Amino acid sequence: MNEFIQKIIIVEGKTDKEQIEPILNEEVTILSTHGTFAIERFDYLLDKYQLDDHDVYIFVDEDESGEMLRSELKRELPQATHIYTDQNYQEVARTPKDILAQILLEHHFKIIPIYLYLKRR
Repeated sequence: MNEFIQKIIIVEGKTDKEQIEPILNEEVTILSTHGTFAIERFDYLLDKYQLDDHDVYIFVDEDESGEMLRSELKRELPQATHIYTDQNYQEVARTPKDILAQILLEHHFKIIPIYLYLKRR
């Protein structure tokens, strides 16, 4: 891992990562939990990405499984910042990119400006 990348976003799945990645205008590591919390996988991520030494953001869905995952991650990473998607969309992957851009901007991520001006259909 590049030691200069200080921000890490933890998401539930691959589609969440794919929705967020194109919006960012800075190097950010995005890690997927594959929708579940497994202590062995978490320990691996903790060690490999040195989660205690970086700015970690938890950005999971606003549904029951997302809240369970958020609760587990909150317990293991109390220093992490929690990002919440708009309740109207509930899922990160279903949230329009302009909404995600605004949410990420509010958490001091550098984003590609065009995403602030996209019109939803």
